[in-house]
Amino acid sequence: MSMTLARYLIAGFLLAATSPAIAQDQSAAQPPADGPRESITGTLSQDRTVIAVPAFATPAAVNVAGLNTASLGKQIADVIAADLERSGLYAPLGPGSVRAISMAEVRAPRFADWQARNAENVVHGFVQASGTGGLVVGCYLYDTDLGSELVRQGYEIQPADWRRAAHKCADAIYSRLSGESPFFDSRVAYIAESGPKGNRIKRLAIMDSDGGNHRFITNGQALALSPRFSPDYKKIVYVSYLNDRVRVFIYDINAGTQKLVTESKNATFAPRWSPNGRQILYSMAVGGNTDIYRISADGGTPVRLTSTPGIDVGGSFSPDGSKIVFESDRSGGQQIYTMNIDGSNQQRISFGGGRYATPEWSPRGDLIAFTRMGGGEFRVGVMTPSGGGERLLTNSWQDEAPTWSPNGRVIQFFRTSPGKAGKSSLWQVDLTGVNLRRLPTPQDGSDPSWGPILP
Repeated sequence: MSMTLARYLIAGFLLAATSPAIAQDQSAAQPPADGPRESITGTLSQDRTVIAVPAFATPAAVNVAGLNTASLGKQIADVIAADLERSGLYAPLGPGSVRAISMAEVRAPRFADWQARNAENVVHGFVQASGTGGLVVGCYLYDTDLGSELVRQGYEIQPADWRRAAHKCADAIYSRLSGESPFFDSRVAYIAESGPKGNRIKRLAIMDSDGGNHRFITNGQALALSPRFSPDYKKIVYVSYLNDRVRVFIYDINAGTQKLVTESKNATFAPRWSPNGRQILYSMAVGGNTDIYRISADGGTPVRLTSTPGIDVGGSFSPDGSKIVFESDRSGGQQIYTMNIDGSNQQRISFGGGRYATPEWSPRGDLIAFTRMGGGEFRVGVMTPSGGGERLLTNSWQDEAPTWSPNGRVIQFFRTSPGKAGKSSLWQVDLTGVNLRRLPTPQDGSDPSWGPILP
């Protein structure tokens, strides 16, 4: 689906960015000579900034493509407040808990009112018909103590894109206040599951990062697995099982068509894009040995990257494309390894108790997310690319398959509940391990893939 979201007003980053709100783990630079440290830590998410987000004003309540601008003003504010709350850094006072504002107040806030609500910041905005069948959305962030404007942005949009305008506004606020790059205006691909546990229907689906604008891509006739967005957001690579044939497809989101990359009767899984979108990693089991292969996104002859006896699986590229992180049981149990993109210099980096799987390199390059299995539990954690600074972020019966937010500060994964009737669902947690949330999906969900920020 093509979207147009044109910047309309003056770019609003008027002041220099503040210090990052989430500190780097400096101790993570050292290899784990004495074994990994592990903890579930985090206090930053517990000291949250209060931000008032009243309904956006409108100069005239009119209908545009079936949307009333007055109602839309509240919906936009709702999305912004929900985004900010999801970050774990802010405690928004949404439009349902604060008074509405007039158009005159958009540029002239009554700061004393918001100070009385203990709001350190206030978001004002407006929505109006553009006169050409579209909408204009304006977004402002103010410091209530200083009485100063911190962000001013606006967008001329098609009516169907109103949620993107809200996400862009939330992104601008988040970046201005935290000093971090944004992540709200992005999408998630995942596997929607239905039916009995032994005979699940698994469909490819996509949605906004908050669960909005959900849609199914495949119809469930073939089993779909392991989706990943291309770096340019135009395509999704995934595995399809049908009639004992295993195929790796690339689905073109705008065209609604798909292209075969490779197929086999051997078990094939975990396709992953290279950072430039030209290469794809995947794993294939042949003769009792599972190895990692690299192939052009246009298909052709694959290059085998591993040959050690055992099960070597998938992994992901480093952001600069120079290395690959993967899992292997060559040492007797599943552990995490890195190697160069030609398969050379394979080195084990995980040394904690239990087994490690599904490693995913952060888009920042500073951390690797993983699933750690032990004591009857699957937990999601992070470590540095050298294996140091290990921290476990979740503590449940079965959490697995982490995927990073575009800014490398939040991780989504899926959680399965115990028992024959156990359900799978999508969750996310920030790097403090404190801000844990479930994502809404119309069916059970697994294997999320968080794409980059939308262009």
